Amino acid sequence: MAKLYERIADGLRQDIRSGQLASGEKLPAETALAERYGKSLPTVRQALGVLEAEGLIEKVHGRGNFVRRPRRRVERINERHQWEKDRARQPEEVRRTTGATEHDTGLTIDDLEFSAKYDEVPASSDLAEVFGVPEGTRLLERSYRTSYREEGVPFNLVRSYLVYDTVAANPDLLNEELEPWPGGTQNQLFTLGIELGKITERITARPPTAEESEELGIKAGVSVLVLRKTSTDTEGHVVEFSEVTLPGDRTEMVFTTPLDRW
Repeated sequence: MAKLYERIADGLRQDIRSGQLASGEKLPAETALAERYGKSLPTVRQALGVLEAEGLIEKVHGRGNFVRRPRRRVERINERHQWEKDRARQPEEVRRTTGATEHDTGLTIDDLEFSAKYDEVPASSDLAEVFGVPEGTRLLERSYRTSYREEGVPFNLVRSYLVYDTVAANPDLLNEELEPWPGGTQNQLFTLGIELGKITERITARPPTAEESEELGIKAGVSVLVLRKTSTDTEGHVVEFSEVTLPGDRTEMVFTTPLDRW
């Protein structure tokens, strides 16, 4: 049986989802809600806490509770990798017109802000195992942030790794100032004569760290999805590994698997 605060939360949740309480609208005062539902103020506040944890409302100090304006949603489909591969050999003017984030969000390049940071790091034991190289091997670590200008928080937190000596064959690939790279990682690898044959993604969920919550702008109670992507070339060698941390309140993972007919 639902608890008293859960019933109140259910009622307000339905009002929000039906549009009866619109995005950005102020909720009735807590005393008014207590009167409406015939419950105590602590019970009402517990219900509001549930909705805040779900990201449906936000409490503004001194002003009250408001329906939270939804952040831009990201739909990440597994077919995006073939889309990126098809684009990797296109002329630069074509590759510059759009990128993976635009593909996932429906936004344009002008809507986005992008930053990249490159570092040379030694391979940890885990990364050495992924790449099949000795521990301590030089890797190029690349950190990416892309955000919607109207929101100011990144869609995700990306950390990508390449074997340093492999990418050093094209010095441009060591220069963070050339980001965002038209055509992304698959085109960067193409400049080295590398073609991807397989991409494996493993996804788990966990509570965010304090730093992740702050950077992604997520509320307490919202989980993050951690996607670990391993890119393998056509000869079976791992050539890139990345870890992407995505906010669970505005990310949808869509997997479409074509099935052979009998």
